[in-house]
Amino acid sequence: MAAVAEMLKPSEAAVVSRVTLREVNRAIDEHILPDAFVSADNGRHVLAAACSLITFYFESAKRLTAEERVLAIRAAEPRIAKARSLDWAKVMREDWMVHHDFLTIDLKPFVQRVRDRLADLEAAREAVESAPDILSGTPVLRGTRVPVYDVAASVAAGRTTEEILTAWPGLDANLVWLATIYAEANPPRGRPRGIPGLPKGAVIITNKRVPRRRNAG
Repeated sequence: MAAVAEMLKPSEAAVVSRVTLREVNRAIDEHILPDAFVSADNGRHVLAAACSLITFYFESAKRLTAEERVLAIRAAEPRIAKARSLDWAKVMREDWMVHHDFLTIDLKPFVQRVRDRLADLEAAREAVESAPDILSGTPVLRGTRVPVYDVAASVAAGRTTEEILTAWPGLDANLVWLATIYAEANPPRGRPRGIPGLPKGAVIITNKRVPRRRNAG
């Protein structure tokens, strides 16, 4: 896996943790996440490896009390601190079993999922480029002139991958998927753009819309 930044923006941490941005900020504000894993330098940032703790806290809400979840996070804190280097071969060799009185929790599945999602985030970063001579610096999918936010907006609007590939033949399904990851991790500033029209000559085969999945509360 290519190296990723040790610290992530809250929007990136939300993508890696598979929670909402609001939940990431809650984990910071309510000190659910240990303060040692949060930085306020040049904006809020979260330790990449600590996203496994955010994932655990919210995904286990139906099975464990808030107190039990926080106790598990505090017990895992030293091991997450050792994972700062993001040497995942070493990280995955760690013992991720947490024991507290009668409670035993295996955090390894959460750590492994975050490792995989960090790889997805890095792939999305690599798939996007921005240069002054390409659409005045608009982020585009690498090697194309296709704006990444237009592709992501089309997905959000319920357009199928087949429709999008018909509209932008230079793309493939993987690039469409990476565009959605990039756009979610790096939401555009300012007022939201309207849903883009498909390129001239594109044919809509079906206009069926698919409802977006909602995160569990």
